[in-house]
Amino acid sequence: MNAHTNTRTGHANLSIDTQLYQLVENEILPGLNLNSDQVWQAMATLLDEFQVRNQDLLAKREDLQHQLDDWHKNNPDADPAAYKAMLQDIGYLLPVPPQVEVTTSNVDLEISTVAGPQLVVPINNARYAVNAANARWGSLYDALYGTDAIPRSGRAIKGYDAKRGGQVISFAKQLLDTHLPLVQASHGQVCQYSVNDGQLICTLQNGHSGLLANADQFVGYQGEPSAPTAILLRHNNLHLELQIDRHHVIGASDIAGVKDILMEAAVSTIMDCEDSVTAVDAEDKVIVYRNWLGLMKGDLSIQLNKNGNTITRTLNADRLYQDAQGNDFSLHGRSLLFVRNVGHLMTNNAILNAQGNEVPEGIMDGLLTSLCALHDIRGTNAKGNSRTGSIYIVKPKMHGPEEVTFTCDLFGRIEDLLDLPRNTLKVGIMDEERRTSINLKACIGAASERVAFINTGFLDRTGDEIHSSMQAGIMLPKGIMKQQAWIAAYEGNNVETGLACGLQGRAQIGKGMWAKPDCMAEMLETKREHPMSGANTAWVPSPTAAVLHALHYHELLVQDRQNQLLNNTPVVQDDLLKIPLLGQNKLTAQDISRDLDNNCQGLLGYVIRW
Repeated sequence: MNAHTNTRTGHANLSIDTQLYQLVENEILPGLNLNSDQVWQAMATLLDEFQVRNQDLLAKREDLQHQLDDWHKNNPDADPAAYKAMLQDIGYLLPVPPQVEVTTSNVDLEISTVAGPQLVVPINNARYAVNAANARWGSLYDALYGTDAIPRSGRAIKGYDAKRGGQVISFAKQLLDTHLPLVQASHGQVCQYSVNDGQLICTLQNGHSGLLANADQFVGYQGEPSAPTAILLRHNNLHLELQIDRHHVIGASDIAGVKDILMEAAVSTIMDCEDSVTAVDAEDKVIVYRNWLGLMKGDLSIQLNKNGNTITRTLNADRLYQDAQGNDFSLHGRSLLFVRNVGHLMTNNAILNAQGNEVPEGIMDGLLTSLCALHDIRGTNAKGNSRTGSIYIVKPKMHGPEEVTFTCDLFGRIEDLLDLPRNTLKVGIMDEERRTSINLKACIGAASERVAFINTGFLDRTGDEIHSSMQAGIMLPKGIMKQQAWIAAYEGNNVETGLACGLQGRAQIGKGMWAKPDCMAEMLETKREHPMSGANTAWVPSPTAAVLHALHYHELLVQDRQNQLLNNTPVVQDDLLKIPLLGQNKLTAQDISRDLDNNCQGLLGYVIRW
């Protein structure tokens, strides 16, 4: 930890860590037409207007928790009706708004239209951050070949295993036949792909020409029309690129010369300042802000040693193609980036207020991550992030609509201070606290002009469930808890409420992390539930997992599924209040050990495969 002895006054009421001050002065501000006095005056203004309010919200959390604890102690055998009445009496459970209509505008296609996987990555590691941003596109062949997604036939051998490669190619051809079929032919029969008169021509082994059953699925190509090096296809708003190279070891073994299929995979990524990162003092925060700045300026890079050679990894450029008529166009080469600020609870010593106290870290994050993002929305960066002029900030650990309102008021004031149009700062609501879950419609209503993301997360939501109800008794183990009524209601309510409030086409509805990065076959079996639930994104722990999870979004068009769910029977809200207690059952030492191992694996799932 920093002792915070090296500080510099950027404003009379603030004591700013030297490293942070220099980062702002020398790296963030150049090119923004702002000076440091303006920045620190803005920070002082935000603290004057929001710091006490932040403290009051935290005090209200504590007061509600004390009332919950006391009630459980005094009412060990109370029925559900009495419990619900108590929650209403103390202001924990609020009236449901009759109607909420989200009006969020200027969101990017990755939010409004394209459903697909989402990565969460600790932003204090530049290599992880660059890898995640570049995971918009990934190799299907590598993802299949190097994991258990396809059961291996026989023992692994050193070097390229042609038998294993054959399994991968067979899987890929079947994928194409399923989602991008030819008329009375199979992609496995194609010996050459070419472009002629605006059409994709698939020459078959028998000399006949095959055509796509849906000609609109052909989007473009690279190289010469008669011998393209890449064919760009689209299905369910996601792109696939057939890469052709007959001189490549894999391309040489394929009759069409296809060496790989590049999948559009992690269409969005959350750069995380919170759960998956350890950033507890000024020195840590400087690293966090510097990496986010590099992403927003498009110049973040990292040097690493690979096989004795030093290589520099940078952000991918946009991908260039010609359309069916030969006109040039490009596709975004990087994942759309959100930044997850910390919640209302945390403080940090990077800035001390007039009383010498650490400032609320969420207020500091809000201003400084927005300041960095000005380089994206005002700059001429060729590797830009938002094409609609939006800044996407996920806000975790908010308890109920009052705290969401606080966040939106803070974001509005930051927009004023940075001369940004209203609702430039979009908010992601993490539906991970019980007071948010049970009041979700009111929470969305509080952010109706700027909400761009809601999601569920089993680990966080379970942790809060236990914390909120510890005095009610011993909880069920994690595995059994997943089978309880409250978790099904939680997952269903998130989608149902989001759709009812009009999030479709305006915001992402997300699902939680797959926490077993070595178990890709199991993920392929399990995680298809997420798009089927109506969620248009879900978290994955690695770029490889993103490629494989993208397969699920080819199995159905999420927008169609959401339309089906709009008329679903409403979730029983009371199920959200069913506390998952162990009751008269007992836990063995083996049960406890298994649960500890399971939760440790869940925590490691964020970072183990980067």
